[in-house]
Amino acid sequence: MCRFVIYKGTAPVQLSHLLTRPCHSIINQAFDSRLRLDHRRPINGDGFGVGWYDSVYDEELGSQPCIFTSVTPAWNNVNLLRLAEKIKSPLVFAHVRATTAGTLSLDNCHPWSYGKLMFMHNGGIAEFPKIKRKLQMALPDELFNMVTGNTDSQWAFALLLSKLPDPQARCFTPAILQKAMLETIAHINKLLEEHDITEPSLMNFCVTDGETVVATRYISSRTEEAASLWFSSGSTFSEYAAGGHYKMSKTDKRENIIMVASEPLTFEKADWMEIRTNHMVVITPKMNLLQIPIVDKFYVPQSDPAALNRGTEFAAAKGFLSPRRDVARPLESIENHL
Repeated sequence: MCRFVIYKGTAPVQLSHLLTRPCHSIINQAFDSRLRLDHRRPINGDGFGVGWYDSVYDEELGSQPCIFTSVTPAWNNVNLLRLAEKIKSPLVFAHVRATTAGTLSLDNCHPWSYGKLMFMHNGGIAEFPKIKRKLQMALPDELFNMVTGNTDSQWAFALLLSKLPDPQARCFTPAILQKAMLETIAHINKLLEEHDITEPSLMNFCVTDGETVVATRYISSRTEEAASLWFSSGSTFSEYAAGGHYKMSKTDKRENIIMVASEPLTFEKADWMEIRTNHMVVITPKMNLLQIPIVDKFYVPQSDPAALNRGTEFAAAKGFLSPRRDVARPLESIENHL
């Protein structure tokens, strides 16, 4: 029942406004979920991670993200509370973990980075040990050796890196990251099919180079819903009432802030819109948000009534989705292409 949150803004945000201060921040969701109810493991206490990019480029420091991870419960980490009050960033990835694969270790805590890129995952690749060896064989030595953990997520990151023309490049266009993400999902699906694995895989992947963000809400099924994923956009994200009650405000048409989260960070229904199953969200450097369908054999067009009748039982049973569908309005169609 892992979950993540992404923040991209035209101005830096203090990490505490995402991680610790909101009453339904990702840290509080780790032990007090209102949407994703997992009765098997109701607590996300198997570590956390937060990654961010500097607000101002420093040649000596470089353009790589900084990542802080810990295997302690996020709500009980004093260092996180201290750092969150003193760090600002225009692009933040944060993740809380409940182990479903891999051991409890720093190497298995999301997010991970390679060069300028940062990656995290929410979900699970079905029967991953059966395809692990084949996936590894597709990697060059450098990417194979960069994997220090033993989760399906980090191997998926290595696979995505292998789909890039140059994973150490200084910049990536949105189209390049989008293509690499699609090829990663297609490669995993091919391996699953070759091994006759029919259980759906939940692949909510997200990657960024500090300028562009690509995130997916995806399941290898035509009949089941993917793990939940929401987005919110506006001009400011701030506390409007004591006790950590936050909301997204829209003072003009320009989007200064875009957030993507496994579970909404506020209880304001109008703040959040649901990303459709088997769609990709791309946040461009100019703060445009595009929702693009992932068209493969598991894609169901919105014109097909089956698209509105996907089952929630599979993802809900794994703690990745609530059976209730009334938390926020569905996202209006924005099926644009880069």
